[in-house]
Amino acid sequence: MVTLIGVEKVVTFLVMLSVLIVLHELGHFAVARRNGVRVNEFAVGFGPKLLAWTSPTTGTMYTLRLLPIGGFCAMEGEDNRVSEAQQQRDFLAGGEVAESNFQAKSPWRRLAIILAGPLANFVLCYLILLIGAFAFGVAGDTAMPVVGETLPGSPAAIAGIRPGDRIVSINDVGITSGKALVDTIHRALGKRLDLVYERNGIRTEVYVTPRSCPPQVGKNFGCIGFQPVPAYEHVGLLAAFAQSGNEFVAIANQTFGGVALLVTQFAKYAPQIAGPIGMGQVAATVQDWGWGPYFSLAATISFALGLFNLLPIPALDGGRAAFIVAELIRGRPVDPEKEAMVHIAGFAALMALIMLVAFHDIARIVSGQGVM
Repeated sequence: MVTLIGVEKVVTFLVMLSVLIVLHELGHFAVARRNGVRVNEFAVGFGPKLLAWTSPTTGTMYTLRLLPIGGFCAMEGEDNRVSEAQQQRDFLAGGEVAESNFQAKSPWRRLAIILAGPLANFVLCYLILLIGAFAFGVAGDTAMPVVGETLPGSPAAIAGIRPGDRIVSINDVGITSGKALVDTIHRALGKRLDLVYERNGIRTEVYVTPRSCPPQVGKNFGCIGFQPVPAYEHVGLLAAFAQSGNEFVAIANQTFGGVALLVTQFAKYAPQIAGPIGMGQVAATVQDWGWGPYFSLAATISFALGLFNLLPIPALDGGRAAFIVAELIRGRPVDPEKEAMVHIAGFAALMALIMLVAFHDIARIVSGQGVM
């Protein structure tokens, strides 16, 4: 059964994603201006212009466009119709060009401008965690009676319990806290439990039998294979900085670890990748948990967005950076023939990845499995 997402949840997700992308572009903008590159336009959104204002000092036109999803930073000397290496070859073959032209800058300066976007996403990841810690607190040791993650093949997953489900009762006893939920399950190793959960206002009764927990949880404890959503609690100033740093490191480790598993065991982990469709449904589920978890999700997406843009694929910042690094090593731009081969391979890989991610996102939603 397909889960319908409320309009307000879709709008909230699109606003969050747009902010992450616009601030990514703002990273490019800030470093470009710092290095004397003229920015012809800085846009929020895509499509026809709704509002426009041109700065009398810098000449930059700031625009708000019809589709407020993302944005772009158009620098002088950039031409999105041709590649980074081709732009540099055309520049070197041309005549006198203004110093404000992106292509007139040294490879190191151009590389810094290109990498500023992904770097902005990494910095933003920590800032989102910090703002969330100040405003909504940090994940504490206690938990809510809400399913945060289920393990494939576990009793919970087999019974149809999904992330976002709220456990209402066990054996006709109401569950009001995550601690009561966990304690009840831990005490029921090998015993059949009558469990009621609520999803989208509908209550469902299932039967589960807890299995032995992993050794790190405790001997003779029962588990059904899910992790409750942690409750968020307010902490002091120093603790907020420290906790945000710890969570940033955890997100980085998790993201890099996921990429490593994807590279080494692609067939096994490729179906677990989530694209914009999958992220939208995850965001809709997490919104029901509160703003603390939602800020953590936004931080995770920001880090992933920065890392994704560093992939050495021509259409991404990483691809542009790769050509500039090659130029630094060779002392001249990449040859057209070699560049064409890289573009064909890179574009094919990017399209295959996009199609694969979209297919699995849609398949999971249609099958009612969710995306978490």
